Amino acid sequence: MIVWRLLPEDVARIRFAFSPLFELVFSLVVLRAPGEHSLHLPWVRATRASVADLDLAEVFAIAPVHGWIADFITPAPSQPQPDIATELDAVLRTEPQRVISDIADVPNVPEEVAHRIRADPEAALVRIVDTLARYWDVAMAEHWPRILSLLDADVLWRSQRLAGGGLHALFDDLHETVTLDGDRLTAADPFEYTGQLSGTGLTLVPHAMGWPWVRKLTGRRKPGFAGEPYQPMIAYPVRGVATLWEAAPPPPDALAALIGRTRAGILITLAEPATTTELARRMGLTPGAISQHLSVLHASGLVSRTRTTRTVLYRRTARGDVITE
Repeated sequence: MIVWRLLPEDVARIRFAFSPLFELVFSLVVLRAPGEHSLHLPWVRATRASVADLDLAEVFAIAPVHGWIADFITPAPSQPQPDIATELDAVLRTEPQRVISDIADVPNVPEEVAHRIRADPEAALVRIVDTLARYWDVAMAEHWPRILSLLDADVLWRSQRLAGGGLHALFDDLHETVTLDGDRLTAADPFEYTGQLSGTGLTLVPHAMGWPWVRKLTGRRKPGFAGEPYQPMIAYPVRGVATLWEAAPPPPDALAALIGRTRAGILITLAEPATTTELARRMGLTPGAISQHLSVLHASGLVSRTRTTRTVLYRRTARGDVITE
């Protein structure tokens, strides 16, 4: 069990961030254990042949299917929306002693792999980052916009929960294993830790490819390593992850007759917030065509739109909910 005590300054420093690197690393596990991550089977089927020529043995070893993943390849994001190049550059700049310390926490690393990393951690970082970059290009790059749309929608939802109900509303449905009781934030975990956040705040990272996992970094100082601890973090499964690889569901005939089949399909799909691009992908239409329909639905009061840092998210209004019931 992990228990954090939140100071007042920690509450002010709770922030959301996205991490393409998390999606990349978690996907390495999904690739080898699709049965445990069945929502992502469409991605696995589409990707296995593409990565067959890559030598992934070293990164597989430090990102095992079960057990602790090396922390240095999944640190808390330092920016709200870093790109993959920024995150891989941060991995490349990891202190060598931290690499050695983190590898010691990973279960069942083959001795030849562990020895090679310990013997020259700086060279190991170059190899690992190069492998991850090539894997990203082949396995994840084309899917990142789709995943990002889902992450944007999640942060919008949770930001509204925070604004409307405060910190308890935010953590009430973050994940069933995470609870807030007064100033005690508790996360179920095999690792035992109790400590204060001490004003460092907490980074919340929604993720898709790691479903159904919750991953935590405590912010503790590691024995044998003199450097600064990692930023405390909870990485949690994003809302609506089951829709990630789905096409849009067909609308009811009565609703299609009322407002047209395409607009009805858009309303049904907007059970979860989505961007124009995401709607176009799921419905097999051009973004321009979707945009025109959204304009009509917005003018009719059936959908609302909210601008985030990078995108515009559409969602059904209460009126839209009523006519889709």
